[in-house]
Amino acid sequence: MRSNGRPRFRQVQLKDGFYIEVCNKGVKKGVKIRSESKKDMEDNASLYARYKEVLILGEYKDGIPFIKKPAA
Repeated sequence: MRSNGRPRFRQVQLKDGFYIEVCNKGVKKGVKIRSESKKDMEDNASLYARYKEVLILGEYKDGIPFIKKPAA
């Protein structure tokens, strides 16, 4: 059998948006699901929470988590 080539050696760059991670109960790795808005992310999280484990990752910009700084 032929292999599909070299495995990648760096992480995948995430697009801008809001992310949740959904996995089966008892499994550590899951699938990341991207939403355009925070409301859509919360709706998706509540939809999947009935059957799967949901971890809310939050907002990502330029591939890194975006943390809003409190107004001083």
